[in-house]
Amino acid sequence: MLTLNELKTSGIWPQNKSFTNKEGIKELNKLGLEMFYSGKNGDLYLIPDAKKDVVLLMRSDRVSVFDIPISDTIKGKGKIQNSISTFGAKYAKKMGIKTAIDFDYEVKGLDDEYKQRSQVIELCRPFEVEIDSEIVQLELIYRNYLTGSLYKAYKNGKDPYNLKLEAGLEEWHKFDAPIFTPTTKGDTDEPLDAKKVVSKIPEIAKTMEKLFIDFSRYAHTKGITVVDTKFEVFINSNGDWVLGDEILTPESSRFIMNSDFEAANYKSMDKQIIRNYAIKDGWKEKWAKEKAVFPNQNFLVASIPDDIKKEVLLGYEYIYSILT
Repeated sequence: MLTLNELKTSGIWPQNKSFTNKEGIKELNKLGLEMFYSGKNGDLYLIPDAKKDVVLLMRSDRVSVFDIPISDTIKGKGKIQNSISTFGAKYAKKMGIKTAIDFDYEVKGLDDEYKQRSQVIELCRPFEVEIDSEIVQLELIYRNYLTGSLYKAYKNGKDPYNLKLEAGLEEWHKFDAPIFTPTTKGDTDEPLDAKKVVSKIPEIAKTMEKLFIDFSRYAHTKGITVVDTKFEVFINSNGDWVLGDEILTPESSRFIMNSDFEAANYKSMDKQIIRNYAIKDGWKEKWAKEKAVFPNQNFLVASIPDDIKKEVLLGYEYIYSILT
């Protein structure tokens, strides 16, 4: 296993992600686990004496929307989010898709509390392609319906993904086949020409579309309409591309109950619940003001109402219970 100093110089870890000075959870430190990165929703720990380059992802109850970390938390969110993430990764694995999650490696000595909100994942390099003479990392987004940011662009006469959609479509129009709307991955997610991206990664694009279609059908039989989802791929130590990050979870997808969807009540059971409240409470505007005054501040000081927290947690728990 790489040491922290070796990891810093290995080239595996993205240069735009800073190592943390935080000590991490005391119980994990006692097991020799060393936290080296603290993200918006989880932390990464080096595993002592690991025979291969794997790390422990420990999900937290922290919350972030629109890439804005929030000071408030939702108790229990990390545990149920981890359960759904593990299910999504296993679903992909059943379809023959490699993931960054190592289901066989077990960290000895972990209490059940930490086992239930952690995954062992392989250290992977960012997946990069050249689009229009620029090297970019990708977010692969597939949509079953015309809604959200794509609908707004469409109504304004814009075609950021070069989809050439026909005129006169209404919001929530269902596409005959999923629409691919890739973006860059970074501080701002910039739309990319879908055809150019497919030409660069035809196998990956086809495989992810198949996974999305298969999962959408499966979820529908369980009572869930999948509106869209986002995939991210990485390069493992063997040079193979693997699926990583959130896989088919409420953090990366929009889920609506079939009964609600058929009644035109497009109420998401996912992160959209918090997004809607964030828009209402002006989190983007507050974040811009706070960053202007306190540029080194790492989170927005904001509170999530208890009823919103309960709705999110119940939604996640319900999604997991009916999918599994």
